[in-house]
Parts: sequence; C-alpha cells; structure tokens
Amino acid sequence: MREAVRMLRPDATQTSDVTLLRGLARDGYTVTWDDRQRQATLRATLPGEILLPESDDEVRQLLTHFQFATPLGHLGQAIEAHTRGDWAAANGQLRTFLESLFDDIARAIRPTEAAQRLTSENRRALLADIGFLASNRNEWTPDGKNYINGLFKMLHTEGSHPGLSDEDHCTFRLHLVLVTARTFLRRLYYQK
Repeated sequence: MREAVRMLRPDATQTSDVTLLRGLARDGYTVTWDDRQRQATLRATLPGEILLPESDDEVRQLLTHFQFATPLGHLGQAIEAHTRGDWAAANGQLRTFLESLFDDIARAIRPTEAAQRLTSENRRALLADIGFLASNRNEWTPDGKNYINGLFKMLHTEGSHPGLSDEDHCTFRLHLVLVTARTFLRRLYYQK
C-alpha cells in the first residue's frame, strides 16, 4: 500500500488515484505530501484502537451470520457511494442501513412484538423496553435525549437524504455508523 501511495501526486485527478484516496479515508488513513521531498506519506487519522477496516469486516460477517440481508445491502450501497464520492447517496444509505439494522435486531429478538410495532422508532423503543438498548448508558431514554435518537437526528437532519455533504462529514458518519453497528451486532451475538 505504501508503494502505491508513494506514486500519488498532490493534485491527484485520475479516477484510480481519487478512488484510492477515498478508500484510504474510509479505512481511517490519509495521505500527506512532503513538499521538499515531493513524496506522499500514509498516516492514520483515527486511533488504532478503532480498527476501522476490521470493524467493517466484522459488521459484514455478523450481518451475514444473522441473515440480515437488507441492512447488508444498504451498507454495501453506502460504501460504494462513498467510494464514488457521492456523499448525499452515501449519507442516505447509512441512515437507512442503521434503521434497518435495528428493525432486524428487534425482529430477531421478539418477532411477534416487532411485527406489531408499525414504525422503526417503535421497534427501537421495543429494544429499549426489553433491555437490549440500555437506559443506564443513555443508549435510549424516555425523553428522547439519548445516543440512538441523537445519532438518527444527526444522520438525517433533513430526512433520510440530508442533502449535499462533503467528504469529511460523510466519512465521519460512515465511521460512526460502523462502530455503532458493530457494538449492537456484538451484543446480539453474545445474547443468542
């Protein structure tokens, strides 16, 4: 990877170069250039503890394990859109991915009760009612001032498709959604 990065130029305009830079950003890396040596350097932009590529792999494996095809499809589309630089489409798919993930988790834990809940918000409330979402960690609270509701508000400030965005904000959303999904998929895995 470092050899490929060394061949990049600061004014990368070729599609393959731009795609490589976006893929690296998605995985938590950035490329910087030393003007004196005219050489690119790869560096981490996130703490190593996050292990973003591993999180992405684990999320996909757990989605496959639980046969959560809809969230898996939305995640794939979000990552493809991010790679293309289609920020608005990626944002919309990230929000839809997370919503369908919680829907499928509710259906996996309490299928009958989840079927009676007509909205995704009500299915998330069901997850809180049964203790899957923890109120003592502010994952879900009755007043709506909690992590999950805050995340959904951030993911769709103007509906599921929050308009135009930039690369940094879209990448931030992608990282946040992957880490969140991994947390709750792990919880489901260890509960079963």
